[in-house]
Amino acid sequence: MSEGANKMNTEFVDFHKPCPVCNSSDACSVNEDGSAKCFSCNTFIQDYYNKTGEDRPMKQQGTVTKLKDKQHYALEVPRNGIFSKIDHRNIAEKTARKYGVKVINGHDVRGKPVIKAQVFPYYSDNKLTATKVKTETAPGTKKDFRITGEISESGLFGEQLFKSKGKYLTIVEGEFDALAAYEMLGSKWPVVSIKTGAAGAVRDIKNSLEFVESFDTVVICFDRDKAGQEAAKKVARLLTPNKAKIMRIPNGYKDANDMLIEGAKSAYNQSWWEAKTYTPSGVINVSDFKNKFMNREKKPSVPYPYAGLNKKLYGLRQGELVTFTGGTGLGKSSVTRELEHWLIKNTEDNVGIIALEEDPNRTISGILSIEANARLYIDQELERFSKEELDNYFDILYNGDNENRVWIHAHFGANSIEDIFSKLRYMIVGCGCKWIVVDHLHMLVSATIEGDERRAIDSIMTRLRSICEETGAGMILVSHLRRVDGNKGHENGVQVSLSHLRGSQSIAQLSDCVIALERNQQADDPEEANTTQLRVLKSRYTGDVGLAAKLVYDRETGRLKEKPLEDFEGDDNDLEFNDYA
Repeated sequence: MSEGANKMNTEFVDFHKPCPVCNSSDACSVNEDGSAKCFSCNTFIQDYYNKTGEDRPMKQQGTVTKLKDKQHYALEVPRNGIFSKIDHRNIAEKTARKYGVKVINGHDVRGKPVIKAQVFPYYSDNKLTATKVKTETAPGTKKDFRITGEISESGLFGEQLFKSKGKYLTIVEGEFDALAAYEMLGSKWPVVSIKTGAAGAVRDIKNSLEFVESFDTVVICFDRDKAGQEAAKKVARLLTPNKAKIMRIPNGYKDANDMLIEGAKSAYNQSWWEAKTYTPSGVINVSDFKNKFMNREKKPSVPYPYAGLNKKLYGLRQGELVTFTGGTGLGKSSVTRELEHWLIKNTEDNVGIIALEEDPNRTISGILSIEANARLYIDQELERFSKEELDNYFDILYNGDNENRVWIHAHFGANSIEDIFSKLRYMIVGCGCKWIVVDHLHMLVSATIEGDERRAIDSIMTRLRSICEETGAGMILVSHLRRVDGNKGHENGVQVSLSHLRGSQSIAQLSDCVIALERNQQADDPEEANTTQLRVLKSRYTGDVGLAAKLVYDRETGRLKEKPLEDFEGDDNDLEFNDYA
């Protein structure tokens, strides 16, 4: 595929052509080599002119282009435009000024003032990063656009104008539609536009997901055509359930700007208020479901790094919530780091990590330590390695084939529960993370304003479970245990049960799998003091519970190594099956 098929820039030389695939009348742009891209159905078309029979434009001297016996003259664009009413779009100067859209009064190479252009600014964090210049001649003549700067790094059109966490946000398909919708809604509610048409809607919204998710209600008002309506549904699926509403443009109109031009402000407002909350279809007749059931997609399992866990659990699966629990100082973080490293090295999936008790450097060095078989998080150990060796370990895990695969929540000590969940959702939807590690649950509880720990845990567990089911991401959660009655605590190797989970039964109820760490760290025998037992307390997938593996901590490398299963086959492996399964 040519580079021009992936970028909307000056490599396109012929614009607003009909598409032979989806029959759009004007969605194709053609590259210099004759290939084309349709921005309605997102199709790349090789050898566009031969396939469609359209006349190929012939370049003449200078900037003059001959197209089908008509002359189209390139615009000589001045450096600065002015704010004014955009007459042919019926957009007021006040609205154009609000969005920073300037009008350029241009002229052709013969000096005739027949062309106008509009300059649309795009920002990232309030910094201008790109402009899109649209040129329009008289009715019936050719239109095109040019992009300068890096529009891929910008936010949505108009995003910088509005504060997050508002009541309503409207998303439209084009810049003129954004200006028109904002004006028709009385300049009261925020309106933004996607950057690259219906075909790029999902990508554009993912890149601005945190901003979009901050609003209570998001009204999606894309073009009335098939591509626009399909894109609206795809965008709605990205958002929290019940947040998105899809507005349908009334019959007789193409888009929001068309309605403004036709003076249909009241009809637009009525359709906006009547927009329906998006609800995916999900009620099925089982009698009609046999073929889908028999040919259903099998959910792949990713094996654990420990044979004992695989024997009982048949691996990890996306869409499931797995909780690791254990007493203080028994190695929960060590186990999760082994799992993080394992997922990076043994899958091609993106991995997100929310470690609330440590800074990003500690998280990064912890995983590097697994790769290096050394405790690099200790300065004296780190100094034994050369810069070249450390660069190599870093590149193996985080660059090359693994570039853009590992994402870490950098909280820097400032956390609120809503911010954490916003980042968690962004990791999954925006960064494409298929696996999320949250360490740990009770730090999430401390971030809430809820005074009752049990209720806070119930709420958090419900939200975590919902995110797993909604997005299909696999989640590994770390949870603490309550102190047990008696003379021996978990640091003395007390066997863990589900009733020991701290704060709420919802931890056990809403987890697909619960795995406990047990270790007598006070034992006189060094081997016993450094051996952690993994006990499955719940497995919704297999129902197989009990002692699964023993891991020995190597003080030289900081690694956990599994003992062969036959070394403890005689141990108690029959923990009573629990009602939570």
